[in-house]
Amino acid sequence: MSVVIPAHGGQDKLDLTLAALAAQTYPAHLMEVLVVDDGSRPPIRLPEIRPAGTRLVRVEDGWGISNAVNTGAKAADGEIIQRLDSDMVACREHIEALARWHHVTDYLVTIGMKKFVEPPHVTPEQVFRAGHLGELFDLGTAVPSSTEATIAKTDGLRKSRNPYHVCTGPTFALPREVFHAVGGLDPSVIRGEDTEFSYRLAMHGVVFVPDMEAQAVHLGLPSQHRDRERAVRAVEPYLAHRIPLRRDLRKDRGRRWLVPYVEIVLDVTDTSESVVRQAVAAALDGKLQDVVVTLVGPWSRLSPERFGLSDPCFELRLMRDLFGNDERIRLIDEAAPTPAPTPFRYRGPVDVPLHRATLERMIESVQKDLTGVLVVDLPDGRTARLERTSALGRACLLTSPGDDLDEVIAATHGVRHEPPDRFWPAPTQPEPVTIPAPPPAAPVPLAVEPAAETSLLRRLKSALRPN
Repeated sequence: MSVVIPAHGGQDKLDLTLAALAAQTYPAHLMEVLVVDDGSRPPIRLPEIRPAGTRLVRVEDGWGISNAVNTGAKAADGEIIQRLDSDMVACREHIEALARWHHVTDYLVTIGMKKFVEPPHVTPEQVFRAGHLGELFDLGTAVPSSTEATIAKTDGLRKSRNPYHVCTGPTFALPREVFHAVGGLDPSVIRGEDTEFSYRLAMHGVVFVPDMEAQAVHLGLPSQHRDRERAVRAVEPYLAHRIPLRRDLRKDRGRRWLVPYVEIVLDVTDTSESVVRQAVAAALDGKLQDVVVTLVGPWSRLSPERFGLSDPCFELRLMRDLFGNDERIRLIDEAAPTPAPTPFRYRGPVDVPLHRATLERMIESVQKDLTGVLVVDLPDGRTARLERTSALGRACLLTSPGDDLDEVIAATHGVRHEPPDRFWPAPTQPEPVTIPAPPPAAPVPLAVEPAAETSLLRRLKSALRPN
Protein backbone atom coordinates (compact mmCIF):
# COMPACT_ATOMS: atom_id res chain seq x y z
CA MET A 1 0.00 0.00 0.00
CA SER A 2 1.34 3.44 -1.01
CA VAL A 3 -0.38 6.26 0.87
CA VAL A 4 -0.10 9.45 -1.19
CA ILE A 5 -0.57 12.70 0.75
CA PRO A 6 -0.49 15.99 -1.20
CA ALA A 7 0.48 18.89 1.06
CA HIS A 8 0.68 22.65 0.64
CA GLY A 9 1.63 24.10 3.99
CA GLY A 10 -0.31 23.02 7.07
CA GLN A 11 2.63 21.41 8.84
CA ASP A 12 0.83 21.10 12.21
CA LYS A 13 -2.12 19.18 10.74
CA LEU A 14 0.19 17.01 8.62
CA ASP A 15 2.04 15.99 11.80
CA LEU A 16 -1.22 14.63 13.20
CA THR A 17 -2.00 12.83 9.93
CA LEU A 18 1.36 11.07 9.95
CA ALA A 19 1.08 10.20 13.66
CA ALA A 20 -2.23 8.43 12.96
CA LEU A 21 -0.64 6.51 10.07
CA ALA A 22 2.24 5.46 12.32
CA ALA A 23 -0.31 3.73 14.60
CA GLN A 24 -2.11 1.73 11.88
CA THR A 25 -2.93 -1.95 12.34
CA TYR A 26 -1.88 -2.59 8.73
CA PRO A 27 1.59 -4.24 8.65
CA ALA A 28 4.23 -1.52 8.58
CA HIS A 29 6.47 -3.42 6.15
CA LEU A 30 3.61 -3.47 3.59
CA MET A 31 2.97 0.29 3.71
CA GLU A 32 4.85 3.29 2.42
CA VAL A 33 3.80 6.91 2.80
CA LEU A 34 4.65 9.57 0.23
CA VAL A 35 4.22 13.17 1.38
CA VAL A 36 4.14 15.31 -1.76
CA ASP A 37 5.20 18.89 -1.06
CA ASP A 38 3.31 21.09 -3.50
CA GLY A 39 5.45 24.22 -3.24
CA SER A 40 5.06 24.85 0.50
CA ARG A 41 6.77 27.91 2.03
CA PRO A 42 8.48 27.03 4.29
CA PRO A 43 9.05 23.57 2.81
CA ILE A 44 7.38 20.58 4.40
CA ARG A 45 9.52 18.59 6.85
CA LEU A 46 8.97 15.05 8.10
CA PRO A 47 8.12 14.96 11.83
CA GLU A 48 9.57 12.54 14.35
CA ILE A 49 6.38 10.47 14.70
CA ARG A 50 5.71 8.98 11.27
CA PRO A 51 5.49 5.57 9.58
CA ALA A 52 8.83 3.88 9.03
CA GLY A 53 8.46 3.92 5.24
CA THR A 54 7.74 7.63 4.84
CA ARG A 55 9.28 9.56 1.94
CA LEU A 56 9.14 13.25 1.05
CA VAL A 57 8.60 14.04 -2.64
CA ARG A 58 8.94 17.58 -3.98
CA VAL A 59 6.82 18.74 -6.92
CA GLU A 60 9.15 19.91 -9.68
CA ASP A 61 6.62 20.81 -12.39
CA GLY A 62 3.06 22.11 -12.14
CA TRP A 63 0.95 22.78 -9.10
CA GLY A 64 -2.33 21.80 -7.46
CA ILE A 65 -3.80 18.76 -5.75
CA SER A 66 -4.22 16.68 -8.92
CA ASN A 67 -0.67 17.30 -10.04
CA ALA A 68 0.66 16.49 -6.57
CA VAL A 69 -1.29 13.23 -6.34
CA ASN A 70 -0.06 12.19 -9.80
CA THR A 71 3.51 13.00 -8.76
CA GLY A 72 3.18 10.78 -5.72
CA ALA A 73 1.55 7.96 -7.66
CA LYS A 74 4.41 7.94 -10.19
CA ALA A 75 6.91 7.62 -7.36
CA ALA A 76 4.92 4.93 -5.53
CA ASP A 77 6.12 1.33 -5.24
CA GLY A 78 2.96 -0.22 -3.79
CA GLU A 79 0.38 -2.23 -5.70
CA ILE A 80 -2.41 -0.13 -4.15
CA ILE A 81 -2.59 3.68 -4.14
CA GLN A 82 -4.29 5.20 -1.09
CA ARG A 83 -5.32 8.85 -1.48
CA LEU A 84 -5.36 10.78 1.80
CA ASP A 85 -5.43 14.49 2.63
CA SER A 86 -2.84 16.18 4.81
CA ASP A 87 -5.47 17.44 7.27
CA MET A 88 -7.12 14.12 8.11
CA VAL A 89 -6.68 11.82 11.08
CA ALA A 90 -7.51 8.20 10.30
CA CYS A 91 -8.54 5.59 12.84
CA ARG A 92 -6.10 2.76 13.53
CA GLU A 93 -7.96 0.30 11.29
CA HIS A 94 -8.39 2.68 8.34
CA ILE A 95 -5.71 1.40 5.98
CA GLU A 96 -6.34 -2.25 6.84
CA ALA A 97 -10.09 -1.88 6.23
CA LEU A 98 -9.59 -0.43 2.74
CA ALA A 99 -6.69 -2.71 1.78
CA ARG A 100 -8.33 -6.04 2.61
CA TRP A 101 -10.85 -5.77 -0.23
CA HIS A 102 -8.07 -5.67 -2.81
CA HIS A 103 -7.17 -9.27 -1.98
CA VAL A 104 -10.52 -10.24 -3.56
CA THR A 105 -10.05 -8.80 -7.04
CA ASP A 106 -8.10 -6.15 -8.93
CA TYR A 107 -10.82 -3.76 -10.12
CA LEU A 108 -12.15 -2.31 -6.84
CA VAL A 109 -12.07 1.22 -5.49
CA THR A 110 -12.52 1.20 -1.73
CA ILE A 111 -13.93 4.28 0.00
CA GLY A 112 -13.34 5.46 3.55
CA MET A 113 -15.62 7.54 5.79
CA LYS A 114 -14.97 10.98 7.27
CA LYS A 115 -16.47 13.53 9.60
CA PHE A 116 -15.60 17.21 9.95
CA VAL A 117 -14.42 18.53 13.30
CA GLU A 118 -13.05 21.79 14.59
CA PRO A 119 -9.42 20.90 15.29
CA PRO A 120 -8.84 20.64 19.06
CA HIS A 121 -5.46 21.11 20.68
CA VAL A 122 -4.00 17.61 20.44
CA THR A 123 -0.40 16.53 19.96
CA PRO A 124 1.05 13.92 17.61
CA GLU A 125 1.93 11.87 20.70
CA GLN A 126 -1.72 11.82 21.79
CA VAL A 127 -2.86 10.81 18.33
CA PHE A 128 -0.31 8.01 18.18
CA ARG A 129 -1.38 6.56 21.56
CA ALA A 130 -5.17 6.90 21.12
CA GLY A 131 -7.07 3.66 20.75
CA HIS A 132 -9.93 5.25 18.79
CA LEU A 133 -10.93 8.64 17.41
CA GLY A 134 -13.46 9.27 20.18
CA GLU A 135 -10.60 9.71 22.65
CA LEU A 136 -9.33 12.70 20.70
CA PHE A 137 -12.38 14.37 19.16
CA ASP A 138 -15.95 15.13 20.17
CA LEU A 139 -17.59 12.96 17.53
CA GLY A 140 -21.05 13.84 18.85
CA THR A 141 -20.67 17.38 17.50
CA ALA A 142 -18.82 16.39 14.34
CA VAL A 143 -20.38 17.34 11.00
CA PRO A 144 -20.93 14.17 8.95
CA SER A 145 -20.19 14.16 5.25
CA SER A 146 -22.97 13.30 2.84
CA THR A 147 -21.11 10.10 1.98
CA GLU A 148 -22.41 7.98 4.84
CA ALA A 149 -26.03 9.09 4.33
CA THR A 150 -25.87 8.25 0.62
CA ILE A 151 -24.33 4.85 1.31
CA ALA A 152 -27.06 4.06 3.84
CA LYS A 153 -29.87 5.11 1.47
CA THR A 154 -28.48 2.99 -1.38
CA ASP A 155 -27.84 -0.24 0.57
CA GLY A 156 -24.09 0.14 0.57
CA LEU A 157 -24.14 1.55 -2.99
CA ARG A 158 -25.83 -1.61 -4.31
CA LYS A 159 -28.83 0.46 -5.38
CA SER A 160 -26.91 3.56 -6.39
CA ARG A 161 -27.36 4.69 -9.99
CA ASN A 162 -24.07 6.60 -9.94
CA PRO A 163 -21.87 5.25 -7.11
CA TYR A 164 -18.93 7.42 -8.14
CA HIS A 165 -20.76 10.32 -6.45
CA VAL A 166 -19.59 9.21 -3.01
CA CYS A 167 -15.96 8.75 -4.03
CA THR A 168 -15.27 12.44 -3.62
CA GLY A 169 -13.59 12.49 -0.25
CA PRO A 170 -9.81 12.37 0.06
CA THR A 171 -9.68 8.81 1.35
CA PHE A 172 -9.99 6.01 -1.17
CA ALA A 173 -7.76 3.19 -2.40
CA LEU A 174 -7.39 1.58 -5.82
CA PRO A 175 -4.91 -0.57 -7.77
CA ARG A 176 -1.99 1.40 -9.13
CA GLU A 177 -2.60 -0.10 -12.59
CA VAL A 178 -6.16 1.21 -12.60
CA PHE A 179 -4.99 4.64 -11.45
CA HIS A 180 -2.65 4.93 -14.42
CA ALA A 181 -5.05 3.23 -16.87
CA VAL A 182 -7.55 6.09 -16.53
CA GLY A 183 -4.81 8.71 -16.70
CA GLY A 184 -4.64 9.73 -13.05
CA LEU A 185 -6.18 12.97 -11.86
CA ASP A 186 -6.64 15.80 -14.36
CA PRO A 187 -4.44 18.81 -13.39
CA SER A 188 -6.63 21.10 -15.51
CA VAL A 189 -9.57 20.44 -13.16
CA ILE A 190 -8.96 22.92 -10.38
CA ARG A 191 -12.16 22.16 -8.44
CA GLY A 192 -14.06 18.89 -8.21
CA GLU A 193 -10.97 16.93 -9.25
CA ASP A 194 -11.87 13.89 -7.12
CA THR A 195 -15.41 13.75 -8.57
CA GLU A 196 -14.13 13.99 -12.15
CA PHE A 197 -11.51 11.30 -11.48
CA SER A 198 -14.10 9.01 -9.89
CA TYR A 199 -16.39 9.45 -12.89
CA ARG A 200 -13.61 8.24 -15.21
CA LEU A 201 -13.04 5.30 -12.88
CA ALA A 202 -16.74 4.43 -13.21
CA MET A 203 -16.47 4.51 -17.02
CA HIS A 204 -13.46 2.19 -16.70
CA GLY A 205 -15.75 -0.38 -15.08
CA VAL A 206 -14.56 -0.46 -11.47
CA VAL A 207 -16.69 -1.49 -8.51
CA PHE A 208 -16.93 1.05 -5.68
CA VAL A 209 -16.89 -0.54 -2.22
CA PRO A 210 -17.45 1.61 0.89
CA ASP A 211 -16.16 0.35 4.22
CA MET A 212 -17.74 1.84 7.32
CA GLU A 213 -14.82 0.66 9.49
CA ALA A 214 -12.43 2.99 7.65
CA GLN A 215 -13.28 6.03 9.76
CA ALA A 216 -11.43 9.35 9.76
CA VAL A 217 -11.91 12.97 10.79
CA HIS A 218 -11.19 16.03 8.70
CA LEU A 219 -9.61 18.85 10.69
CA GLY A 220 -11.77 21.87 9.92
CA LEU A 221 -15.03 22.44 8.08
CA PRO A 222 -15.15 22.20 4.28
CA SER A 223 -15.31 25.33 2.12
CA GLN A 224 -18.95 24.54 1.24
CA HIS A 225 -19.91 25.34 4.84
CA ARG A 226 -18.34 28.80 4.58
CA ASP A 227 -19.90 29.82 1.24
CA ARG A 228 -21.91 26.98 -0.24
CA GLU A 229 -23.43 28.97 -3.11
CA ARG A 230 -20.09 30.17 -4.43
CA ALA A 231 -18.40 26.80 -3.86
CA VAL A 232 -21.07 25.07 -5.96
CA ARG A 233 -20.77 27.65 -8.73
CA ALA A 234 -16.97 27.35 -8.78
CA VAL A 235 -17.03 23.60 -9.45
CA GLU A 236 -19.94 23.59 -11.91
CA PRO A 237 -18.03 24.44 -15.15
CA TYR A 238 -15.50 21.65 -14.58
CA LEU A 239 -18.15 19.00 -14.01
CA ALA A 240 -20.47 20.27 -16.75
CA HIS A 241 -17.82 19.79 -19.42
CA ARG A 242 -16.44 16.48 -18.18
CA ILE A 243 -19.32 14.50 -16.64
CA PRO A 244 -22.08 14.09 -19.27
CA LEU A 245 -24.30 12.21 -16.82
CA ARG A 246 -24.84 15.49 -14.98
CA ARG A 247 -27.68 16.43 -17.31
CA ASP A 248 -28.76 19.13 -14.87
CA LEU A 249 -25.59 21.05 -15.74
CA ARG A 250 -26.14 20.88 -19.50
CA LYS A 251 -29.37 22.78 -19.97
CA ASP A 252 -27.96 25.56 -22.17
CA ARG A 253 -29.27 24.99 -25.69
CA GLY A 254 -26.84 24.92 -28.59
CA ARG A 255 -23.74 24.34 -26.45
CA ARG A 256 -20.84 22.01 -27.26
CA TRP A 257 -19.22 20.14 -24.36
CA LEU A 258 -15.75 18.71 -23.86
CA VAL A 259 -17.06 15.16 -23.30
CA PRO A 260 -20.18 14.25 -25.35
CA TYR A 261 -23.10 12.24 -24.01
CA VAL A 262 -23.27 9.70 -26.85
CA GLU A 263 -20.78 8.48 -29.45
CA ILE A 264 -22.47 7.35 -32.69
CA VAL A 265 -20.26 4.81 -34.44
CA LEU A 266 -20.91 4.07 -38.12
CA ASP A 267 -18.83 1.71 -40.24
CA VAL A 268 -18.52 3.42 -43.64
CA THR A 269 -16.25 0.87 -45.34
CA ASP A 270 -17.46 0.21 -48.91
CA THR A 271 -20.28 2.74 -48.49
CA SER A 272 -21.12 5.58 -50.84
CA GLU A 273 -20.72 9.16 -49.77
CA SER A 274 -24.42 9.87 -50.33
CA VAL A 275 -25.49 7.15 -47.88
CA VAL A 276 -23.03 8.35 -45.26
CA ARG A 277 -24.07 11.95 -45.75
CA GLN A 278 -27.68 11.02 -45.01
CA ALA A 279 -26.69 9.00 -41.93
CA VAL A 280 -24.50 11.79 -40.52
CA ALA A 281 -27.18 14.41 -41.12
CA ALA A 282 -29.73 12.30 -39.26
CA ALA A 283 -27.31 11.66 -36.36
CA LEU A 284 -26.53 15.35 -35.88
CA ASP A 285 -30.12 16.52 -36.32
CA GLY A 286 -31.76 14.39 -33.63
CA LYS A 287 -33.56 15.63 -30.55
CA LEU A 288 -30.43 14.70 -28.59
CA GLN A 289 -27.72 17.12 -29.75
CA ASP A 290 -25.02 16.20 -27.22
CA VAL A 291 -23.34 13.69 -29.56
CA VAL A 292 -20.24 12.99 -31.60
CA VAL A 293 -20.17 10.87 -34.78
CA THR A 294 -17.32 8.42 -35.40
CA LEU A 295 -16.91 7.15 -38.95
CA VAL A 296 -14.94 3.91 -39.03
CA GLY A 297 -13.16 3.14 -42.28
CA PRO A 298 -9.74 2.45 -43.82
CA TRP A 299 -8.70 6.09 -43.71
CA SER A 300 -5.02 5.20 -43.35
CA ARG A 301 -5.14 3.77 -46.88
CA LEU A 302 -5.58 7.25 -48.29
CA SER A 303 -2.12 8.27 -49.40
CA PRO A 304 -1.25 11.91 -50.03
CA GLU A 305 -0.24 11.07 -53.60
CA ARG A 306 -2.00 12.44 -56.67
CA PHE A 307 -5.27 10.70 -57.49
CA GLY A 308 -7.95 10.90 -60.16
CA LEU A 309 -11.67 10.36 -60.51
CA SER A 310 -11.08 6.64 -61.12
CA ASP A 311 -9.29 6.21 -57.79
CA PRO A 312 -10.61 3.05 -56.00
CA CYS A 313 -10.78 5.07 -52.78
CA PHE A 314 -12.73 7.89 -54.40
CA GLU A 315 -15.74 7.61 -52.02
CA LEU A 316 -13.49 7.58 -48.95
CA ARG A 317 -11.57 10.60 -50.17
CA LEU A 318 -14.83 12.41 -50.82
CA MET A 319 -16.03 11.64 -47.28
CA ARG A 320 -12.73 12.70 -45.77
CA ASP A 321 -12.87 16.03 -47.56
CA LEU A 322 -16.53 16.49 -46.65
CA PHE A 323 -16.36 15.59 -42.93
CA GLY A 324 -12.70 15.97 -41.96
CA ASN A 325 -12.99 19.54 -40.69
CA ASP A 326 -16.18 19.07 -38.66
CA GLU A 327 -15.35 19.00 -34.93
CA ARG A 328 -18.37 16.76 -34.23
CA ILE A 329 -17.18 14.05 -36.64
CA ARG A 330 -14.19 11.75 -36.11
CA LEU A 331 -12.53 9.59 -38.74
CA ILE A 332 -10.78 6.50 -37.33
CA ASP A 333 -9.68 3.14 -38.67
CA GLU A 334 -10.97 1.07 -35.75
CA ALA A 335 -13.33 1.83 -32.90
CA ALA A 336 -11.87 1.77 -29.38
CA PRO A 337 -12.92 -1.02 -26.98
CA THR A 338 -15.01 1.55 -25.09
CA PRO A 339 -15.92 5.19 -25.72
CA ALA A 340 -14.82 6.30 -22.23
CA PRO A 341 -15.27 8.88 -20.84
CA THR A 342 -18.41 9.24 -23.02
CA PRO A 343 -21.10 7.29 -21.11
CA PHE A 344 -23.03 5.79 -24.09
CA ARG A 345 -22.21 4.44 -27.54
CA TYR A 346 -24.59 3.72 -30.41
CA ARG A 347 -23.66 1.25 -33.16
CA GLY A 348 -25.90 0.46 -36.10
CA PRO A 349 -26.01 0.02 -39.88
CA VAL A 350 -24.98 3.14 -41.73
CA ASP A 351 -27.82 2.69 -44.21
CA VAL A 352 -30.44 2.84 -41.44
CA PRO A 353 -30.46 6.53 -40.48
CA LEU A 354 -31.43 7.43 -36.95
CA HIS A 355 -34.91 8.81 -36.36
CA ARG A 356 -34.91 12.14 -34.52
CA ALA A 357 -36.16 10.37 -31.37
CA THR A 358 -34.06 7.16 -31.59
CA LEU A 359 -31.21 8.01 -29.21
CA GLU A 360 -33.38 9.83 -26.72
CA ARG A 361 -35.76 6.87 -26.46
CA MET A 362 -32.99 4.27 -26.30
CA ILE A 363 -31.29 6.06 -23.42
CA GLU A 364 -34.61 6.52 -21.66
CA SER A 365 -35.16 2.76 -21.95
CA VAL A 366 -31.80 1.66 -20.54
CA GLN A 367 -31.82 4.24 -17.76
CA LYS A 368 -34.95 2.74 -16.24
CA ASP A 369 -33.11 -0.38 -15.06
CA LEU A 370 -29.46 0.50 -15.87
CA THR A 371 -29.29 -2.16 -18.62
CA GLY A 372 -25.79 -2.63 -19.99
CA VAL A 373 -26.71 -3.09 -23.66
CA LEU A 374 -29.96 -2.47 -25.53
CA VAL A 375 -30.18 -4.42 -28.81
CA VAL A 376 -32.81 -3.37 -31.33
CA ASP A 377 -33.68 -6.19 -33.75
CA LEU A 378 -34.24 -4.60 -37.17
CA PRO A 379 -36.72 -6.12 -39.68
CA ASP A 380 -33.98 -7.32 -42.06
CA GLY A 381 -32.24 -9.39 -39.37
CA ARG A 382 -29.55 -6.86 -38.54
CA THR A 383 -29.27 -5.06 -35.22
CA ALA A 384 -28.61 -1.63 -33.76
CA ARG A 385 -27.39 -1.28 -30.20
CA LEU A 386 -26.85 1.21 -27.42
CA GLU A 387 -23.98 0.31 -25.08
CA ARG A 388 -23.37 1.63 -21.57
CA THR A 389 -19.70 2.50 -21.25
CA SER A 390 -19.34 1.41 -17.62
CA ALA A 391 -20.74 -2.02 -18.55
CA LEU A 392 -18.32 -2.33 -21.47
CA GLY A 393 -15.46 -1.29 -19.22
CA ARG A 394 -16.39 -3.90 -16.59
CA ALA A 395 -16.57 -6.61 -19.27
CA CYS A 396 -13.14 -5.64 -20.57
CA LEU A 397 -11.73 -6.00 -17.05
CA LEU A 398 -13.29 -9.44 -16.65
CA THR A 399 -12.54 -11.02 -20.03
CA SER A 400 -9.63 -11.98 -22.24
CA PRO A 401 -9.21 -11.03 -25.91
CA GLY A 402 -11.67 -12.99 -28.03
CA ASP A 403 -14.22 -13.55 -25.25
CA ASP A 404 -17.85 -12.64 -25.81
CA LEU A 405 -18.36 -9.32 -24.03
CA ASP A 406 -22.15 -9.54 -24.24
CA GLU A 407 -22.17 -12.76 -22.21
CA VAL A 408 -20.36 -10.99 -19.38
CA ILE A 409 -22.50 -7.84 -19.66
CA ALA A 410 -25.61 -10.02 -19.51
CA ALA A 411 -24.43 -11.26 -16.11
CA THR A 412 -23.20 -7.94 -14.69
CA HIS A 413 -25.64 -5.37 -16.12
CA GLY A 414 -28.06 -7.16 -18.44
CA VAL A 415 -28.57 -7.27 -22.22
CA ARG A 416 -32.09 -6.55 -23.49
CA HIS A 417 -33.61 -7.03 -26.98
CA GLU A 418 -36.48 -4.89 -28.21
CA PRO A 419 -38.33 -4.38 -31.53
CA PRO A 420 -37.63 -1.21 -33.53
CA ASP A 421 -41.13 0.32 -33.55
CA ARG A 422 -40.63 2.63 -30.58
CA PHE A 423 -37.16 3.74 -31.62
CA TRP A 424 -37.91 4.20 -35.33
CA PRO A 425 -41.58 5.24 -35.21
CA ALA A 426 -43.49 5.19 -38.48
CA PRO A 427 -44.31 8.62 -39.84
CA THR A 428 -47.75 9.70 -38.77
CA GLN A 429 -50.31 10.09 -41.55
CA PRO A 430 -51.96 13.49 -41.60
CA GLU A 431 -55.67 13.40 -40.83
CA PRO A 432 -57.93 14.30 -43.77
CA VAL A 433 -58.96 17.91 -43.69
CA THR A 434 -62.62 18.74 -44.49
CA ILE A 435 -63.14 22.21 -45.81
CA PRO A 436 -66.65 23.36 -44.76
CA ALA A 437 -68.88 24.94 -47.42
CA PRO A 438 -69.14 28.68 -47.03
CA PRO A 439 -72.44 29.90 -45.49
CA PRO A 440 -75.02 31.30 -47.96
CA ALA A 441 -74.46 34.90 -48.70
CA ALA A 442 -76.93 37.34 -47.13
CA PRO A 443 -79.00 39.38 -49.63
CA VAL A 444 -77.38 42.62 -50.37
CA PRO A 445 -79.87 45.53 -50.37
CA LEU A 446 -79.88 47.67 -53.44
CA ALA A 447 -78.46 51.02 -52.75
CA VAL A 448 -80.54 53.75 -54.42
CA GLU A 449 -79.63 57.38 -54.65
CA PRO A 450 -82.23 59.78 -53.13
CA ALA A 451 -82.93 61.55 -56.49
CA ALA A 452 -83.47 58.24 -58.29
CA GLU A 453 -85.80 57.09 -55.49
CA THR A 454 -88.02 60.20 -55.99
CA SER A 455 -88.24 59.67 -59.74
CA LEU A 456 -89.20 56.00 -59.27
CA LEU A 457 -92.04 56.85 -56.86
CA ARG A 458 -93.50 59.39 -59.31
CA ARG A 459 -93.61 56.81 -62.09
CA LEU A 460 -95.29 54.26 -59.84
CA LYS A 461 -97.97 56.74 -58.75
CA SER A 462 -98.62 57.75 -62.34
CA ALA A 463 -99.03 54.08 -63.34
CA LEU A 464 -101.50 53.43 -60.54
CA ARG A 465 -103.85 56.43 -61.30
CA PRO A 466 -107.21 55.44 -62.82
CA ASN A 467 -107.78 56.52 -66.42
